[in-house]
Amino acid sequence: MTTADRLPAVAAPAGELLADDVVVRVDPIRNPYRSYLDNLRSPGSKTAMSGCLDRLARIIRGKPLDDRAVTGEDFPWHVLRYEHTTRLRAEILKQGWSAAYINKHLVALRRVLKEAWRLRLLPAEEYQRAIDLEQEKASTLPAGRHIPSEALAVLLAVCDHPRPADVRDRAMLATLYTSGVRREELVTRDLADWDAETNGIRVLGKRSKERMAYVPDDTAALIEEWITVRGRTPGALFPALWKGGRPRADDHGRPARMTGQALRKMLTKRVGQAAKFDPAIGKQPIRAHDFRRTFIGELLDAGVDLATAQALVGHSSPATTARYDRRPEKTRRAAVNRLRLPGESLVNQSPG
Repeated sequence: MTTADRLPAVAAPAGELLADDVVVRVDPIRNPYRSYLDNLRSPGSKTAMSGCLDRLARIIRGKPLDDRAVTGEDFPWHVLRYEHTTRLRAEILKQGWSAAYINKHLVALRRVLKEAWRLRLLPAEEYQRAIDLEQEKASTLPAGRHIPSEALAVLLAVCDHPRPADVRDRAMLATLYTSGVRREELVTRDLADWDAETNGIRVLGKRSKERMAYVPDDTAALIEEWITVRGRTPGALFPALWKGGRPRADDHGRPARMTGQALRKMLTKRVGQAAKFDPAIGKQPIRAHDFRRTFIGELLDAGVDLATAQALVGHSSPATTARYDRRPEKTRRAAVNRLRLPGESLVNQSPG
């Protein structure tokens, strides 16, 4: 299928056409792609949504999804009209993606078109028509998993060494498990965000919502152990390390922050090490967000009310918190088993 078949060419403001052999000029200053990403505060969100826009640009151009030469940054989003976005949605549906993944790309499309409108590159009426796209609806099993305490014990055990990386990783794994913080929230914390008196970490969540995330005493002890190794120099609480264990330095000479990708690699490494002692751990991937899901489930299991759990993890809605519950099926079975039928059937009772 050619680009012309996929998305009919439309006249651009300069009279150019959106076609394979014609390039529509994109103003580097008034660039909807760059404007949209610049408005995102989280590095993780920037990476995720730029990936979505890059894939959409490749679909429109008729290129493979892994063609890194084609990105959304040099794509003329402002020339898209309703006939293009509806065709694009149909092409997205052919990719075999989950409903959530499809909707994520549709969100990115709407937002970049909104930036085109804000930059006065796209007329308001055309913008409203172009974003009039239905969300994909589906009912699927929730993603992620519950991490058993036994698996955490093995993960912590493989880090039970005096090497700086082991001490740091042990503290990070414990913090993820007992605080419910997101991956990006953890790697962006500085030493000044740790309050040893309250066992709290000042966290900056999504949409710049600040909250305190608390950890139990045993996790606090691991964090303090790491700080003793790290030193009290201002900078990242859990910095990136050189192979010798010395913290990497940022442009100001302070311990530099890890990236979310670095934390993911660390977790993959530790899960691989733990699987050598307990093969069951490696049968299903463990991701950083699974610690957050497990934290919520453990809170609910302990009888913590949903509103308190919501506040601790920084969700805007208790419904979002409830969807994070990944407790094992035995927990649900145990809840049902609390129900009892009447001890004596009314049918068998003699009248009077």
